[in-house]
Amino acid sequence: MQIDMRGLTPYSATYQAMQEFTSARTAQTADALWMCEHPPTFTQGLAGLDAHLLTPGDIPVVATNRGGQVTYHGPGQVVAYPLIDLKRTGYYVKEYVHRIEEAVIRSLLHFGVTGHRVSGAPGIYVRLDDPGSHAVLPQRPHKDASLSPDFTGLGKIAALGIKVSRHCTYHGVALNVAMDLSPFDRINPCGYQGLRTVDLSTIGVSVSWHEAADVLSQKLITYLAP
Repeated sequence: MQIDMRGLTPYSATYQAMQEFTSARTAQTADALWMCEHPPTFTQGLAGLDAHLLTPGDIPVVATNRGGQVTYHGPGQVVAYPLIDLKRTGYYVKEYVHRIEEAVIRSLLHFGVTGHRVSGAPGIYVRLDDPGSHAVLPQRPHKDASLSPDFTGLGKIAALGIKVSRHCTYHGVALNVAMDLSPFDRINPCGYQGLRTVDLSTIGVSVSWHEAADVLSQKLITYLAP
């Protein structure tokens, strides 16, 4: 997989480029990983409800074909776009999502933070009172997924939304590093009213965008390998 550190790039142009890359690729096309940072942008998933866009104001809203609801991208956030042919990997979409989440968890661990999964809510979360705690969450994924997600005591630090076309992936995962988090107050993040959003800076970890992007890209390369 080829890593392309694209840095700060407009969201809409990146979205279009992902679609073009995916539609043009063949069985011989090498997989790629684009590491990006975007200017302030709200993005809506396919099932996105306008009711979750509270007061977008001067921040543009882009409708996309990924899964999930509304989220925010902005400076200080590492956005990773794996462009992978799943036919070559030997695993399916559910495991693909799990592997992306695992790469984020391992990246956070590199910085002394424990990331957690929450039942029924894709993405990665941290304990607000003790971000380094390894204690098992009562909200961890379990067989009964009928219950509503419980975010008590948690903040969301990474959001995930993907698209698979002809077995090929695009869109990806966003890890909050050192952002202005106030735009998240203008939406119901990922469709959840009152869900707290955090970044590494908020929980006391000082790290540059480039360092976080380097760590996350290497973990993604490792955990998305066939």
